[in-house]
Amino acid sequence: MIDLHTHTTASDGRCSPAELVARAARAGVTVLAVADHDTVAGCAAAGIEFVNGTEITAVVEDKDVHVLGYFFDRQSASLQSFLAEQRRRRVDRVHEIVRRLGQQGLALDVDAVLGPGVADSSKAAGRPWIARAMVAAGYVTGVSEAFEKWLTPGRPAFVPRIGAPPEEVFARIHEAGGIASLAHPGPMRRDELIPGYAGAGLDAIEAHHSDHEPADVERYLVLAARLNLAVSGGSDFHADDEHGGGGPGSVSLPRERFEALKERHRRRSG
Repeated sequence: MIDLHTHTTASDGRCSPAELVARAARAGVTVLAVADHDTVAGCAAAGIEFVNGTEITAVVEDKDVHVLGYFFDRQSASLQSFLAEQRRRRVDRVHEIVRRLGQQGLALDVDAVLGPGVADSSKAAGRPWIARAMVAAGYVTGVSEAFEKWLTPGRPAFVPRIGAPPEEVFARIHEAGGIASLAHPGPMRRDELIPGYAGAGLDAIEAHHSDHEPADVERYLVLAARLNLAVSGGSDFHADDEHGGGGPGSVSLPRERFEALKERHRRRSG
């Protein structure tokens, strides 16, 4: 099994990198990528073929567009600097969301919410950290309720994200020697944007994903072939039942598509 989309405690997952690798190995995963949000801090492996990965949040018209980076140099100074700025913006957003929650009578200790990111600046803060704090404080019964009532667009504490456009994200990944794949395009419902992204440097589409029905997978396979894009795939595992999806390897990228993805990287690397 090949799973190129998993998360750890370096962003909004619940498993440490070591725990994730052990759990993936037990599930029969033979190739694994950690794709934490706006960081490469979770990239580590032992006893399993490992692909460097990250999931970078781009922004288009106040909407998130998630871009997966693969096969890049983790030590790239330009990528590290870019991701550090992304994480700084995440911290600013958490502060504003917590402020708005406080105005609604839901007081949280923002320093406690951001504690893991303060202890290790390579970790990426995000709304799930706030949602879990809201559960712990008794304001909501679960993470899903926190998002549905407070943290999504149109809700009282939602704060639009500030971030780079997708085209810049593609370029940053390429500068670090990697390739860029559009993450879980089905829920985004903006397929009309994909041809433009292909012309701007996008290398692949994540056709295989836990949020995609079989018809979605087929649609993106056809679209990838038409646009001469490779295909990526993975479970989007977070070890968080409320996040959805299954365990590591519950969505697997077929071996031939993984080989094609690697070939795409070889061609881009020149």
